[in-house]
Amino acid sequence: MSLRVQLFPRADADLKKQYAWYLKHAGTDVAERYFAAFDETIATLALHSGLGPLGSFRNARLAGIRSYPFKKPFDKHLIFHRTDSTTLTIVRVMHGARNLPRRLLE
Repeated sequence: MSLRVQLFPRADADLKKQYAWYLKHAGTDVAERYFAAFDETIATLALHSGLGPLGSFRNARLAGIRSYPFKKPFDKHLIFHRTDSTTLTIVRVMHGARNLPRRLLE
């Protein structure tokens, strides 16, 4: 059974910002492949809840958040998500080299 997907506004903004960066610096083809990789990864997560390691964040607001990499070649980008019995909630979408605990709390 596939979970319903909910994209938090901050995750949507993250995704659009990275798409715009690829559009400017790498062109339309790469930007569109970025979106396609996101969509493919979300489809996988919606079918297989619980993928990705649980974060070991100290802040209680980040409890239960998992991270999972985009499909290649964008696998340095991570999807931070939570799941319950019916919904896959996308919390943030970020490059893995960022200060993740700080950025997740923004």
